[in-house]
Amino acid sequence: MSLIAGTATAQQRPVVTDADYTRAMHQLGPWAAPLVDHAVRAAYWIDARRFWYVDTDRGVPTIMLVDAEKGTKAPAFDTKLLVGALNTAGLKERDATKLGLSGFEPDFAKSTAVLTVRGEKYACAMAQPYTCSKVAVPQASAGAWRAQPDAVLSPDGKRAVFIRDWNLWIRDVGTGAERQLTTDGVKDFGYATDNAGWQRSNRAIVIWSPDSKKVATFQQDQRAVADFSTTTTQVGHSVVDTWKYPFVGDKEIFKIHRIIVDVDAGTVTRLKMPADLHRSSLCDDVVCGDGPQDMQWAKDGRTLAFVSTSRDHKVETVRIADAGTGAVRDVFTETVPTWFDSGYNDEGINWRYLSERGEILWWSQRDDWGHYYLYNAATGKLVRQVTRGAWNVDHPIHIDERTGKMLVAGVGRERGNDPYYRSIYAIDLKGGTPTLLTPERQDHIAIPSSDGRYFVDIYSTPQEAQTAVLRRADGTVVTSLAKGDLTRLRATGWQAPESIAVACSDGKTLCHGLLFKPAALNPAKKYPVVDYIYPGPFMGTIASRQFLPAMGDMGALAQLGFAVVAIDGMGTPRRSKAFQDHYYRDMGKQAVPDQVTGIQDLAKRYAWLDSDRVGIWGHSGGGNATAAAMFRYPDFFRVGVAESGNHDNRNYEDDYYEKYLGLLETDGKTTNYDLQANQDFAKNLKGKLLLAHGMLDDNVPVSNTLLVVDALQKANKDFDLILFPRARHGFGDQSNYMMRKRWDYFVENLMGATPPKEFKITAPGVSR
Repeated sequence: MSLIAGTATAQQRPVVTDADYTRAMHQLGPWAAPLVDHAVRAAYWIDARRFWYVDTDRGVPTIMLVDAEKGTKAPAFDTKLLVGALNTAGLKERDATKLGLSGFEPDFAKSTAVLTVRGEKYACAMAQPYTCSKVAVPQASAGAWRAQPDAVLSPDGKRAVFIRDWNLWIRDVGTGAERQLTTDGVKDFGYATDNAGWQRSNRAIVIWSPDSKKVATFQQDQRAVADFSTTTTQVGHSVVDTWKYPFVGDKEIFKIHRIIVDVDAGTVTRLKMPADLHRSSLCDDVVCGDGPQDMQWAKDGRTLAFVSTSRDHKVETVRIADAGTGAVRDVFTETVPTWFDSGYNDEGINWRYLSERGEILWWSQRDDWGHYYLYNAATGKLVRQVTRGAWNVDHPIHIDERTGKMLVAGVGRERGNDPYYRSIYAIDLKGGTPTLLTPERQDHIAIPSSDGRYFVDIYSTPQEAQTAVLRRADGTVVTSLAKGDLTRLRATGWQAPESIAVACSDGKTLCHGLLFKPAALNPAKKYPVVDYIYPGPFMGTIASRQFLPAMGDMGALAQLGFAVVAIDGMGTPRRSKAFQDHYYRDMGKQAVPDQVTGIQDLAKRYAWLDSDRVGIWGHSGGGNATAAAMFRYPDFFRVGVAESGNHDNRNYEDDYYEKYLGLLETDGKTTNYDLQANQDFAKNLKGKLLLAHGMLDDNVPVSNTLLVVDALQKANKDFDLILFPRARHGFGDQSNYMMRKRWDYFVENLMGATPPKEFKITAPGVSR
């Protein structure tokens, strides 16, 4: 018997079959994404007039070239003919859908282009009959690059900085010649080292000056910071990996001594100031996204603006350094009662050093919304508030310092829209009313030309695939580029999620999210609910409102017969500051109360939604929130799967919760962190709980889950546990195993059915 939904009877336990799981598997990204046609997600400007993008039809990619001034677009190649030319050059791939194209560098004067295909470069003629040849990497530089792939290229592309033995080195890209820039770096006190405790790499954390002559970076002092270790599981002696990792409340944390290196002269200038704490105005690292955006060079390379952040993220000091002398002056300071952010984590830091104007554009939520404020860089005086109102500037797109004209993305300004949909606006540094440039009620991504005269506008919703158009800076459409087609995807039984607005726990605010309805919905039946959660505060449950053919395994669970809910609860970004601060210093609640009221609200609208059978799951912060839900609302949440949870943030990196909960305080008996410690509430468990963690997790230490395990055992509670001996935070090659175990757990314990035995989740073309 195959059962997609329904209540198990005492006489016969329903069975979910291998075929049911197969249909669910086909809703996952690797299966669903290739079935979307013409959904352009990126564009790449070649110069101020021309750009390219990839348009895919039935899996075959075509490079499209656009001339913005002429308003024309045309294929750069016939892809099927191009594949033949690439194979002649040694590619060995006849299937155009498996081309693996990732780069296109045209030379219009020669009518040639260099293509990057599967990591290799090929020079191809752009006129038929196509001829291609593999681009040989100069031998001197090839070996060097392979030995040091984490080097940071200069803006002119001629040199790169990298780390060797805790010191900075410079390499000539053309010849491969290397030169040492610093000499006194030692272990745990090295230059440009990337270590936030929870993440680390070999890349050099530097920012080049625009003229490619200097780099700004730091010498990171980790010497007094406590060690952290992971231990492998294997036959014979284990391998122990140890590095510096400060926890909440540690006396000693990372410090950075800021420096500027003149690459030509080989001189190091130390900024004349005390060491800064390892902090950022946005994220829990000195690096947010692709680089250290809290350091910004003047266009002439003579000065460097940067922000110093207090340990608790309440005080932000904007400073400017003289690159020649190392002299530092304070420009202005902002102090907030809770915690400060300079933007939204996924879009990067919002402030800008407008050196040509002698001004700093500063983003602040001081009036409860994220807006721009213009400061005089010489005096530190506020010039004016640039934007205002009950909406947020999301991020800058283009700034013309000469005219003061800007393009920005904003959220929440257009009434009747989903408040998370980004719209594009023209604003002026002089202030005034923003001009809406994108009237479509969808989520917009803008990719501007270098001079800001044009931008590619890509817009979509969770229900509608991407449409791409080219616009002028005034918003007028120059030409349509592509419109996503979901015909082939829908033919598989794919269903779009429903956008929802439900009651938040404060009784007056609406929380927004998505509802994935059960496949083959029968309104006369009752369907169990699976709630997916990521609680914030730096991001929400739904990472993007852009169209995605699969959002994790939400659609797959709906295919199995669950109603799947994802709600951005209070405490998540892109609403008001009060909304995001809602759980400040009470982080143990983790947006869980809003899941309860939201699901209850949905159950009033949909009689088929069974609020007596509610499960919840999440990973990392979502794993924390899942355990909190099971322990704090044991009569509402019946089944939970908590993966890689930071269940007690005193056993996690210092920067994260010291920002959102405050510095550790104690009276000798209690602390301000007690309310967030899941193990202290584990005795309340009533339902079925599956805990999972990687034993080599170098982000969230496995001790977080083991604290909960210990508390559950002491409370004589039944629970389930999966430990991955060789997995780190994301489970790696065991991710599909964990997904299958999650499906099994909800099918057995929430649906009351029997899952297929040891079903194997695979990617297309991989044998089961």
